[in-house]
Formats: sequence, structure tokens, C-alpha cells
Amino acid sequence: MELNIQNLSKTYPNGIRALRNVTLNIPTGMFGLLGPNGAGKSTLMRIVSTLQESDSGSVSLDGINLLKQKDEVRKVLGYLPQEFGFYPKVRAQTLLEHFAALKGVVNSNERQELVDALLQRVNLWEARNQKLGEFSGGMKQRFGIAQALLGNPKLIIVDEPTAGLDPAERNRFLNLLSEIGENIVVILSTHIVDDVSGLCTNMAIINKGEILLTGDPSAVVEQMRGCIWEKRIEKSELPKYEEQFRVISTRLVAGKTIIRVFSESRPDSTFYSADVKLEDIYFKNLQTVA
Repeated sequence: MELNIQNLSKTYPNGIRALRNVTLNIPTGMFGLLGPNGAGKSTLMRIVSTLQESDSGSVSLDGINLLKQKDEVRKVLGYLPQEFGFYPKVRAQTLLEHFAALKGVVNSNERQELVDALLQRVNLWEARNQKLGEFSGGMKQRFGIAQALLGNPKLIIVDEPTAGLDPAERNRFLNLLSEIGENIVVILSTHIVDDVSGLCTNMAIINKGEILLTGDPSAVVEQMRGCIWEKRIEKSELPKYEEQFRVISTRLVAGKTIIRVFSESRPDSTFYSADVKLEDIYFKNLQTVA
């Protein structure tokens, strides 16, 4: 199974070009859509999930035209938006049963079994009688995944799902996504590089509505091996180094600035070779359209 996006474009009435001829082939498994805020990620996700119209292009999944057969798409789609509303005074189990009924699970016994199984799968069984307003951020996200899994979807879209989660909840949530993505297409839209590097088998970097790079995260890291160099400098020296070298990122450590430079050979004898990270590929590609 594969999600095929061809030459998708979208310009808003205010003149902002959110997508520029985006083409992606997304196979079964975890796919990371990586880009900064405002890159076009959410626009792309809303179009694929039938919530927004494109200006041109096509999207298909397993023979379904996602832009024209919207009712058919919704039967096989699970969607967790960046922000989703819920009823804070309703118990988790009650609301999930309501969502299951809306998905067409009309038999009450079947609905109960489905909801119980999903609550256990997302580790919310013990909290099933809690009101949603009492849930932590991570618990709400796991509830969001539970509702996205209703109806055995072929495609699940999650938009910035780990933003604001503490490390423990983030790990728990990412492990859950990894398990889900073994047999269906799961698109993880995020600006957090570590979420993609540790989870996804395929990825794309998007910025200003354009796809800058696609591939296997480990493979693109390997291709840049030997091209990232580090040096510790005084903060005041940074402008000079930015003029002389291609500085792709900086960080402050113990009062000193550590710069990471992209170069196919050692910039000079004061630099030392650094292990390549997906973050380096991300920053390098963002610079190409800065």
C-alpha cells in the first residue's frame, strides 16, 4: 500500500503559497514529514485528510482518489490534528464509545469490545472512568490516537503529536506510533528532528511549501558522513566564521559557542570531524531556501 501525492499546490487568498508542486510517494510504515513552523506541513496534512481543498495536483491511496472520493477516504483514515477539541467533563470510555458509534459501529457489544481493546492498547484502561479534563497532555494524545484507530484505518496522520510532552510521555507515545506503523501508512508531521530520526523508515524535509529532500533517515545521514566539522569559539567570533564557512548550527556550552560547519574537506586544521546527525541534514537543507 502506498500514498501517492503528485504536484500538489495550494495558495491562500492572502497570497501565501503554502505548497509548491509537492510530490511524495509514501509506503507502508512510519513516514516523517519534517519542517519548521509555517513550512506547509499542516496544510498538506489537512488536504490529505480531506479537510481542505488544493488548487491543483492529485492524491491517491490504494485506488482511492483522496481529493474527489472524500467519503471513501474518511472510512480508511485516522487523524490526530495538532490541536483537537474534547469534552473535559466526559469520561474517556464514554466519549470513545460515542466516536465509535459515529464511525459506524452500531452493535453495542461490538462497540464495547472495540473501545475496551483500544483503551488497553494505548495504556488508558486504568483511566477509562476519568474525565478527559483530568488527563495529562500525554494521556490526551494517547486518547487522540485511540480515536484515530477506530475503524481499522489504512492511513493515520498525526500532526505535531509530541509538542509539549515530557520525556517519559513522549517516549511512550512514540513507541505506540511505532507499533501502529508496522502494517499501515502513518505520517508523522513534526518540527522535532529526534522524533523522525528514532522512529521513521522514510522521511521528507519541507520548507516554504517545497520538498527539499526525501529518503531513509539513516541513509541520508550516511551520505553526509565526513562532511560535518566542529569547533569551539568565542561568541564574538561567530560573525567571522559565518562569513568564512558554511555554519549550519551553533550551540552554547559552558560559555563557549560550538559551531558545526558543512564542508567536504576539513575547513582548517583547528576543526575536528563530528558524527553526522539528522539535525545536520535538516539545518543544511533549510539553508538552501533561506
